[in-house]
Amino acid sequence: MRNYSLDAVEQLQSSTTLIQSNGMDVILKPSPGEDRPGYLDPAELALLDQHWAGEMGSEAPREMPPLEFMIPLIRESMGFPNYNLNTVEIHTKYEELTVSGNTVGLWRYYPRKGQQTDRPALVFFHGGGWIGGSVYTVENVCKLIAELADAVVFNVDYSLAPEKPFPNGFNDNYHAVKHIYDHAEAYGIDPDRIGVAGDSAGGNYAAAVALKARDEGTPKIALQALVYPAVAIADAAADGYEWKEEFFDISDEHAARIRGGLLEIGQPKKLSEDPFMGVYVKNEEEVRNPYVSPMLASSHRDLPKALLIGAEFDGVRVQTEFYAKQLAEAGVDVTCIRYKGMTHAFMDKLGHVAQAEDLCIEIAKAVREM
Repeated sequence: MRNYSLDAVEQLQSSTTLIQSNGMDVILKPSPGEDRPGYLDPAELALLDQHWAGEMGSEAPREMPPLEFMIPLIRESMGFPNYNLNTVEIHTKYEELTVSGNTVGLWRYYPRKGQQTDRPALVFFHGGGWIGGSVYTVENVCKLIAELADAVVFNVDYSLAPEKPFPNGFNDNYHAVKHIYDHAEAYGIDPDRIGVAGDSAGGNYAAAVALKARDEGTPKIALQALVYPAVAIADAAADGYEWKEEFFDISDEHAARIRGGLLEIGQPKKLSEDPFMGVYVKNEEEVRNPYVSPMLASSHRDLPKALLIGAEFDGVRVQTEFYAKQLAEAGVDVTCIRYKGMTHAFMDKLGHVAQAEDLCIEIAKAVREM
């Protein structure tokens, strides 16, 4: 089921332009039905008006309830009900891993065909601010990528903070990828064509896992697909990085919605000013650990080919495009895409906005080309 015409997907595929950001080329995807600069995409705007995000910033600040009360509410509000767009049967398997010291759920999806031993693979880490999110929110995305790329897509149910702070989730994800690599033959995948991917906090994990795999020499990773990734948390910043609201072209008509919270994600804050980040990492030393803030790695050389995807009205977009520059300057093969008119977490709206389907197409292309 789609709440848009396939013509919108075709426009996103065929009507791109190149813009400059941080001195490098960024592919700008259009906003179907809205050409004016500084305006939210019409479909995205309609969904924001229906969803909690559309109310952000509309009321005067109130005293923050205790974290133990807030975290369950935040977890419940995360994600967006989306649609299965598959046109072929997708097999779903589940297992549990304990190689990281935690019990980690591992889902995998692949198109039903005869026995194959050389499919590419993609290991996906869901978003959710390190404290929430769900494998179920990204299940339809993973299944669609599996079909489009004729790949095996894994979906990792890693540990969450505050119950399991850093490095638990990171170790869960790294060891899940290593397990998949070490058992490639059993999974029917090509060990030379394994990619990692994730959105938001999951994009952070994908970037960090790629760094550790390079540092450790295993597992071999051929692709990192980072969807609006948080590659620097709290106030961590590499030389030359800065965040300013002036980097965003915002129309007066949509300014209240955009400034009312959509840009807040990604704005630098001291760890002491962000109580939710403080449940994932405990001190400034951890904030500046490259496996927490990949932007701060001493070198980005020899990292896998990268696809970075950002949204125009997402505060994380600044660090997404800066990280693309860091990778490119280190000799990494990088493609960077910006979706005009979109906001953070638009991937969750598969079937509601054409951009989410287009994003799956772009990731699937990258997987096929590994």
